[in-house]
Amino acid sequence: MAKTFELETLKMRLNDAEFRLLDLHQRIQRALRALILDGALDPGLKLPATRALASALGVARDTVENAYVQLHRDGFIVRREGSGSYVCETLGTRLHGAARRRIKPRDINKNGVVPGAGLSQRGRMILSSGGVSDQQVIKAFATGLPETRTFPIDVWGRLQRQVMKDHHASVLLHGDPQGAEPLRKAIATYLNLERGARCSPDQILVLSSTRQALFLCAQLLVDAGKPILLENPGYFGARKAFEMAEARVVGIDVDAQGIRTDLLRADRSGANCVYVTPSHQYPTGATLALERRLELVNWAAEQGKWIIEDDYDSEFHYDGQPTACVQGLDKYQRTIYLGTFSKTLYPGLRMGYMILPPELVKAFTYARSIMDGHTPQILQLTLARFMEDGHYNAHVRAMRKLYGARRAITLDAIGKHLDGIVTALRPQGGLQIPCLLADGWSEEKTIRQAASAGVQLSGLSRLYAGDEKKQGWLLGYSSLTAYEIESSMVRLANALHPRQGAV
Repeated sequence: MAKTFELETLKMRLNDAEFRLLDLHQRIQRALRALILDGALDPGLKLPATRALASALGVARDTVENAYVQLHRDGFIVRREGSGSYVCETLGTRLHGAARRRIKPRDINKNGVVPGAGLSQRGRMILSSGGVSDQQVIKAFATGLPETRTFPIDVWGRLQRQVMKDHHASVLLHGDPQGAEPLRKAIATYLNLERGARCSPDQILVLSSTRQALFLCAQLLVDAGKPILLENPGYFGARKAFEMAEARVVGIDVDAQGIRTDLLRADRSGANCVYVTPSHQYPTGATLALERRLELVNWAAEQGKWIIEDDYDSEFHYDGQPTACVQGLDKYQRTIYLGTFSKTLYPGLRMGYMILPPELVKAFTYARSIMDGHTPQILQLTLARFMEDGHYNAHVRAMRKLYGARRAITLDAIGKHLDGIVTALRPQGGLQIPCLLADGWSEEKTIRQAASAGVQLSGLSRLYAGDEKKQGWLLGYSSLTAYEIESSMVRLANALHPRQGAV
């Protein structure tokens, strides 16, 4: 039996949250369209006259008329002069003619979506493994967040206005996929002077992030299914980028002096490159000893391998002098150097860079042009002036002093409030402190208890490959004031009272 038009069904659909912000005629049009697509209104069904429906809904006739006009234009209804408006009859075959695959209720999540439906094997792998979460707001002990409240935003704004005035509309066009030349020059000058690098502007590739650089490395240097070496424990974002490129991640253990080069030489996986964080190993904070840096360079040269050096927060070194980057020691040009401005300036800038061996520049630039074209010119040229005028170095120096003080405050607070719960590993630099849980304490449970007190803890165990995983946290401190560090540590300690925290 053919269905009749049910006014109450339409009224219920008009109250759907997705329609509430629309104009009234749009709400009626969208609600009727949804009922047609759902099969609630049969093909050929006669709709109420505009005057009758307007009266029933308590709206003006023109409102309903406008809704019908749009439905007619879109092909959902037909209007016959002297007869009325009807649901288009041909929609029945299009919507319901093909047999649909039966979906079991357990396959549908709470949003009515079948997880992984229609995805490629790679897509299903990404869905199941999860993404990488970046902090949208400042939370207690969130990792990797620089201090942004004291950023010289007035200076930045003035320089950006100068760029707009000097370059006019040209900055609104597409840019060079390799990066704006003034910025590449500024980056090369900075790295050669401050990090002991050996590079020219022609070797610099400006990107949107370090993760983009890692993904490019995996795509261009490692075939799908082939191995790539990663420090164990190692940076979670790097592992995810490599896995998304379908590389097989093989862990190489680290110790107090960084990645173990003896294990690197003993590796027989056939991997073509290794990812390392020499300045401040992530997450242990260890600095790769000079002897091992040279061994790493020689290994790459002798074996024809590539070194991916992630120098993500090398600017912030507090104990002694920072060690020169591996790229500057590598006379064989087997090192790909990665840097970011998200840690030194602010995360919303979304800008990083690579130093590439000359033979790789063209391929990486081509790949980047395919991926997302270029980085916005306005931001690049503003940053170039920020560096040329000395503001970048001044800001880094100020943040280095500030973060050094905040590290000391955090270490003192850990000793005062978390004694017997965790042991802090004092890092020589960086923006976070690794903490190992004492025996009898559960990482999963302490993270859950901390979250209930509004404290964000990043677990250590997920950063380990294999079965041997250390339990603990990474405590970020760089974005917190002294008061925020102390008060957050008190909240954390209260949440982890021994009678509640012990397993």
